[in-house]
Order: sequence, then structure tokens, then C-alpha cells
Amino acid sequence: MASNTANPANHLPYFFGNITREDAEEYLMQGGASDGLYLLRQSRNYLGGFALSLAHGRKVHHYTIERELSGSYAIAGGKSHASPAELVKYHSEEADGLICLLRKPFNRPPGIEPKTGPFEDLKENLIREYVKQTWNLQGHALEQAIISQKPQLEKLIATTAHEKMPWFHGRISREESEHRILVGSRNNGKFLIRERDRNGSYALCLLNDGKVLHYRIDRDKTGKLSIPDGKRFDTLWQLVEHYSYKPDGLLRVLTTPCPQLGSESDNFGFNAHPSPSGTLPKLQSTIGHPLEEAPFNPYVLQRKRGPTEEERGDQREALPMDTEVYESPYADPDEIKPKNVTLDRKLLTLEEGELGSGNFGTVKKGFYRMKKGAKPVAVKILKNESNDPAIKDELLREANVMQQLDNPYIVRMIGICEAEAWMLVMEMAELGPLNRFLQKNRHVTEKNITELVHQVSMGMKYLEENNFVHRDLAARNVLLVTQHYAKISDFGLSKALSADENYYKAQSHGKWPVKWYAPECMNFYKFSSKSDVWSFGVLMWEAFSYGQKPYKGMKGGEVAQMIERGERMERPEVCPTEVYSLMKLCWTYNVDDRPGFVAVELRLRNYYYDISH
Repeated sequence: MASNTANPANHLPYFFGNITREDAEEYLMQGGASDGLYLLRQSRNYLGGFALSLAHGRKVHHYTIERELSGSYAIAGGKSHASPAELVKYHSEEADGLICLLRKPFNRPPGIEPKTGPFEDLKENLIREYVKQTWNLQGHALEQAIISQKPQLEKLIATTAHEKMPWFHGRISREESEHRILVGSRNNGKFLIRERDRNGSYALCLLNDGKVLHYRIDRDKTGKLSIPDGKRFDTLWQLVEHYSYKPDGLLRVLTTPCPQLGSESDNFGFNAHPSPSGTLPKLQSTIGHPLEEAPFNPYVLQRKRGPTEEERGDQREALPMDTEVYESPYADPDEIKPKNVTLDRKLLTLEEGELGSGNFGTVKKGFYRMKKGAKPVAVKILKNESNDPAIKDELLREANVMQQLDNPYIVRMIGICEAEAWMLVMEMAELGPLNRFLQKNRHVTEKNITELVHQVSMGMKYLEENNFVHRDLAARNVLLVTQHYAKISDFGLSKALSADENYYKAQSHGKWPVKWYAPECMNFYKFSSKSDVWSFGVLMWEAFSYGQKPYKGMKGGEVAQMIERGERMERPEVCPTEVYSLMKLCWTYNVDDRPGFVAVELRLRNYYYDISH
């Protein structure tokens, strides 16, 4: 075991080492999750950093503690401290940005040591070897040099360690990487990393259903590595560790390193400990244990026979789009999607009573008979006396937009029916609008709400990718198929942009839902996917407030002034700090600095995976 210089927190009874976020939450829940109960763990994406897990209001909040190059420790934007212990002591007296004071440490159970990541011992020996060879030091001088230069040495070793890993194939072409992955066994999740250029850009090549997918890994200005819009890491091996634990935007988790050409076969394993000289372990043959069958450890240390991916089951929870609920009305090949969207009135039956009403008329429930049987539908019916051509045009425009959309998280249109009145026939979402549902169901959990708003972000990402601006995104226009399945509706204000446009400019101010609108909509009548992102921030606020009205009691003009002053709505009581920080990001004043839905959806996806066991 490496000496205690390995980790400045090893001696702390409340330090658990390299455990996951989920493990930390489980420990604190077991400990009663009283306000202020906390533990410390190793950060899994900041080199030499830590994470503080803190219970408050029966929830666990997580704070990243980064190690600065000076060797001190700080929570982003907070005060620097000489050690993790001092940081903890400070925050037990000053909340200073935390949700509450650190009141009570949750200590490791008797006999439990801090969990070391498989890389720790390896790293210690590599550092020792490097210092010995480079500076020609021994004994006490060697130890002192290691202690004084620890952060710099760790960074140096950790950022080059991938070169010793079997999954790192150096500078090979895209074609060559595909050839290597497709040689031998073709297990889903087989992968390698190759170098793309000399600027520190890489590619992750991953096998999925016989095809090799290539994900770019870029290095940002601060030196951190990430796949586009993904979580950022200090090193490649941390990135590999993370994606072997959850897919997080990849199509699947990493399971098996693709062997380097020239190794005898796919059947190889690794020594569990570095050799005394401090060099990386040599490959050994492991007869009878094909690598493909072993659960993947990103550090490629000792392998034991474990469950296959099939036995383990997919780590991702099934999403609605994976279930029969999703099936498009036109999924049946016999049911050709009509070029014109006119429906036969004889095939449509309407029920008594209304689901809702608006300026245009009413919404009723009905059934539309298709080849496979009758589908429940929601029917928007224009008022009979409405000879106003503008209302008819609006309905036809909405139908035109909806006809072009096909996504699990968007209400589908079946068609238009012109009979006793103009009718727009759509998929049915039985539970109705999200805001009303949450007003009546206060027991819905934070995880469930996160799941629903994440689904809305997936639908909006689809609209953004297809150049549609919604212009009326709000909780009232999100309909629930089930408590776990949300769809975006109401495309009356939506606009399709042409390929060379990135925003729509309204000719004049209309009857607009101004409390959901971004500053550029109000000031310049400009609408884009980025202004939909602002509305999505308001929608998230509504969802985590259980359907309350935003900016309660304020008039549109007062809201506009509040926003111009740089003020934003407060965090709803049950809203997690991570989600609130995303809301505030959606409410970035300058449209160019505001994230798009690709980034917003990924942030929510990561957070949802983090809170889902």
C-alpha cells in the first residue's frame, strides 16, 4: 500500500475514498440523512480533488472540491484552504455557499478503509520511479521531493498514464481503428482511444451492434477533456472510468478494451499490482477467461469472471421511447402516412364533455379508427361561428408544423378533419397538462419531476436540430401520457426556420405569454431555439414549484424590468441546487452566451443518471 502521502484525507474518519455519488447518498441515507450530515469522497473527474456530500431536507447535495496548483483546496468560487480537513472545519462554522452548515460527520463503519481507486497504487509507484530516475534521489530526499511537488507530479503522471493502457492505440487513422475493433470478438461496448492530432484531441471508437461509432474528445482552454457537451475530465483514464460506469450520452457503456495488435489474442488479463520497479504491469495470458466475458475495469487491473453485459442488464432505465406507449400511429406498415392530412369523418367518433377550451374553440376526447383498431385521440375543434379566417389559418399552420414532426416527446398529429367544424386530431395524453397534474399531485418525487423535464428537453433538442422554434413552451403545453411520460404540445405559435435562418422575427407584438419570454423576444421580437431555452428555464421552475404560476402577482412590464435589473426568480423549495443552477443558465441575458438544447439536455441527462440508482 502506498504511504499516506498518497492522500491528504486518508486519516479523516469521514473520508470514504473513491466511492460513487450513489454510494455516498446511500451511506448518508443509512445514517438518517439529518440536516448537516456529511461525508467526504474522492472526486472522480478532478485530479487530486474531492467531493463533499451533504444531507439537507432529506436530499443529498454534492459539492466539488478542486485542488489548486498551489496545493490548496477550494469549492469552485469559494475560499482556499490548506487541506480538505481545514475546508471542512471552515464550513462547519460558515455555510458560505453551501445549502447548510456541516453539522455532523458520517464516519466510516468500523473496519472499513477509504476505498482506493485501482489507479492510486499504480500512480504512487510511477511518481516514485519518475522522481528517482529524473532527479536521481533516494531515501528521505526522495520522499521530501515527492511531498513538495505532489500536485505537479500527479498531473504529469496522470496525464500520460493512458499511454500505458491497452485501450490507448496512439496515432492511428479512423480506418485502422475500425479494422482493429472489428478483428476478433465483436462484443457491444468494445472500444479504443486514438490520437487525432498533436493538439491534444482524441477519438473514442466504440462498437455498437456491429458498427464502430467515433466520438471526438476535445481539450478545452483549461486543459480538460470531454466528448462534445459531455462531462469534463482532467485525464483520459478518468473519462474511461466514467463511461464504463454509465453511458451518459454515449449509446452504451464501455465494456472491453480492444487489444493492441501484436498481443497474442483477445484472451489476456493483468497483474493486480504494479511490479516493485514501479513500471506498469506486464500482460499475462489468462487461459480460459476471455476478456470479453469479464466486467470491465477501466484501469485494466486483475480481472475476475463476472456477469456478461446481457446478464447485468442495461444500466440505463428504459425510456418511454423504448416502450409500446411510443408507437407512432403510422408504425404499422399498412398504415401509410397520408400525403394530405385529411381524415375521414366517418372514422372519427367524439365523446361528450370537453377536455379544455381556448380562444379557438374546444378540445374533446375521441377515437379514430385505424387498421389496427381505434386510437384514443384529442380533437381541437374550431368554434362553428368562427368564420374568422385568421383562426382557421392558425389551425392549418399548426397542422402544417405538426405534420413534419415525429418524436417520442412531441404530441403527434393524426390529421385534419373538415366536417361540421374544422378539427385538428392529435394523439391523446390522458393525464393532461403538467402544471395541473403537479398542482393536484404534491407527492410526485423530485426524481420523477427531473425525469419529465429531461424528456421535454429531449423533445426540444429534436425541434432545435430540425430548425423549429416553439415560441409557447410552458408547463401548460406539456401533456402527460403517464406520470413518467411527457410530450410537448401546442404548436400554434411555432415557426419552421429555413436552413440559413437561426431566428424568426415577428412583425409586431402579439398576445404573447411574456412571463415565459426571453429579453430579445420582448425588445427586438426575435425568436430562436435559444429563446425557447429561456422559456424552458421557466417551465423547469413551474415543474419544481408543483405547477405554481411564475412571477406570481406581477404584471408583464414588471417582469421585464426585474429581468433588466439582473434579478431572477428564487429557487423553488424542493428544487435541487444543480437544477436551479441550470435554470439560471437558461436565463442568461445575452442570447449568444445562453446554452442551446444540446447542452441543456446533456446536463439534465447527466443529473438524472446521477440521481437514478
